[in-house]
Amino acid sequence: MTYEEINEMLLETGLPFAYHHFAEGESPEPPFLIFLSTGENTFSADNLMYHSFKELDIELYTNEKSPETEAEIERILKQHHIFYDKTETWIESEKLYEILYEMEV
Repeated sequence: MTYEEINEMLLETGLPFAYHHFAEGESPEPPFLIFLSTGENTFSADNLMYHSFKELDIELYTNEKSPETEAEIERILKQHHIFYDKTETWIESEKLYEILYEMEV
């Protein structure tokens, strides 16, 4: 999945999003998304790389629990045939929930 394809997929959510972070002072009101590539897993043999899987994180930030927003993001990921792991944490210093979707694309 290319950067452009990820952008197109995230546009379907209707939420503001940015790669890695919003510029200082430009962060929108929650809910919003951040996405970033955290690394790469490769499949290789005989000193040849046959396939590369990019690690992708999509982070949903909300100021209150929003099962409807989570369900919409999950529907879009499933529609694009993306398998993901999901975790949730409360960020006390920001007073925000972070829902993290981790996947390989």
